[in-house]
Amino acid sequence: MRRNTKIVEAIAYLRTSSAANVGADKDSDRRQRAAIESFANANGYEVVGEFYDAAVSGADPIAERPGFAAMLDRIAGNGVRTILVESPDRFARDLAVQLAGHDHLRGLGITLIPASSPDFFIEDTPTAVLVRQVLGAIAQFEKATTVAKLRAARQRKKMDNGKKVEGRKRWSELKPDLVEAAKRLRRRSPKGHRRSLREIAEELAKLGYFNERGAKFSASSVRSMLA
Repeated sequence: MRRNTKIVEAIAYLRTSSAANVGADKDSDRRQRAAIESFANANGYEVVGEFYDAAVSGADPIAERPGFAAMLDRIAGNGVRTILVESPDRFARDLAVQLAGHDHLRGLGITLIPASSPDFFIEDTPTAVLVRQVLGAIAQFEKATTVAKLRAARQRKKMDNGKKVEGRKRWSELKPDLVEAAKRLRRRSPKGHRRSLREIAEELAKLGYFNERGAKFSASSVRSMLA
């Protein structure tokens, strides 16, 4: 893009997808603002306004973004016809939203310029159109890949946590001889008396069966053996 010979007024548009990246201690908006201001100063643009969609997905249509809608209202009243963004994916990460959004702005006579790739939305040669579509598809793929990785990580963590309770092996798998002894003691109770779970635990201890802490088995442990 050639440097402008006269100052052109423009509005900066910032967007952050995750609420985790929004706040005084975060640098997403500062980074975007710095990139836009640097580009504007080097290419003859004057940033006369700024609109920021915080915690808004790049897949959301531009009409559903409060900051973007407010910016269009502002543009309709002040004659500014240039929007500066840090990069194409700050405008929209979803390819369909990106192309539809750009076409909508162009229909309003508004020029959209990404600081990282100034000619991205300007050139209309077949090659430029292809590049826009490819880069938009790559950005969309990277976003989808990141989401899939985070989902897989959450599922792995959930499964790992569940193993402590749900994934514990049965006594019949760990010590089949112990389970058989417990069942035998239950079957061979003294005449006229059915051994209680605690009594079975006592008998198991006499036979040399103890839990992992070296103590007698609890009634609940014996119950699980007999189940």
